[in-house]
Amino acid sequence: MIRPELLAPAGNMEKLKMAVIYGADAVYIGGERFGLRAAAGNFTMDEIREAVRFAHSHGRKLFVTVNIIPHNEDLEVLPEYLRELEGAGVDALIVSDPGVIAFAKETVPGMELHLSTQANNTNYKSAAFWHQQGIRRIVLARELSFREIREITERAPEGLEFEIFVHGAMCISYSGRCLLSNYMVGRDANRGECAHPCRYKYYLVEEKRPGEYMPVEEDERGTYIFNSKDLCMIESLPQLLESGVTSLKIEGRMKSVYYVATVVRAYRMAIDSYLENPAGFRFNPQWLEELNKASHREFGTGFFHDKPDQNGQVYHTGAYVRDYAFIGLVQDYDAATGIATVEQRNKMSIGDEIEIIGPGKAMFTQRLEQMWNDAGEEIQSAPHPQQIVKMPVKMPVSRYDILRRERRDGE
Repeated sequence: MIRPELLAPAGNMEKLKMAVIYGADAVYIGGERFGLRAAAGNFTMDEIREAVRFAHSHGRKLFVTVNIIPHNEDLEVLPEYLRELEGAGVDALIVSDPGVIAFAKETVPGMELHLSTQANNTNYKSAAFWHQQGIRRIVLARELSFREIREITERAPEGLEFEIFVHGAMCISYSGRCLLSNYMVGRDANRGECAHPCRYKYYLVEEKRPGEYMPVEEDERGTYIFNSKDLCMIESLPQLLESGVTSLKIEGRMKSVYYVATVVRAYRMAIDSYLENPAGFRFNPQWLEELNKASHREFGTGFFHDKPDQNGQVYHTGAYVRDYAFIGLVQDYDAATGIATVEQRNKMSIGDEIEIIGPGKAMFTQRLEQMWNDAGEEIQSAPHPQQIVKMPVKMPVSRYDILRRERRDGE
């Protein structure tokens, strides 16, 4: 079996580092232009160069999204941008538009090209067509079943790789090609500016009764008729790894550092466990429990097992489930004293029951019994953003380990 690539998102440099440290084999990012997440932190060209150096120094790959559906004016600076990306040393471009592909083949002919899910590839014949156009990898449409994926990978031309989304937010539109945001608020989702109107509340209005807003379901709060569940395929890992795909992709360039680290860590543990003993693989419920501790909507399995019915949607809310708070990031650890230096990320107080996780290690819990500020003064709480504190920990920790706790009422 080919070792699959675990591909993680990164909206800024800190998220990229956490993705790599917590076990991603490759990371995908967006530059300041031509990506579909205009509201993400995104990377300047200098930051892209730094990201490449960091990823490559850890033996990982870096992909850059160039997957908007461009208009004429978008193309004016595209060739220069592509040459800059090639000069930065990125490993591949994620593209969707034939014009962008043509420019890439003319401008940076040696660059590896991955076809974005925005291109809606749903069959083996289309896959072969795109391979003839110079595409090395296809990110398959999210509307495919395991049976369809297997047929595509088995009938694919030699040398063509496939990637599938396995975790994260889903879109009500076909593989994300949506005009709703543009129509409602003038923000073009296909050029990276989606306002996520699929998460809005909606009511039904009858044309002869203006002003009478009737809920589509019997609920006075309205309904979220376009709101999809989040994708979570960790329980179907054997089928994923046996489907013939090369890369398992996590959605979330706009998600938090904590989300990226937690989700990557869970999938890394699950994949490694399977590869160690495929025949004797047993799913560990703790992996799913970890995913539930990151911000998410209700989980579903999309189209993988069958076409989803109404259970693929969440009608009662567009909100996230956020049961745990990311409260600190370990900066240093003194093994002689058992004291950790921690950068605060959310308020923590003496008496809190905290959990500590890190890449490639088991979680442990402890009560927070003592803290000192950077002046060495004992404190009862750490309420200030990114405050540096010291605390005793009952087990050894490492830089980039994460501290979390259950959220309090009202948070």
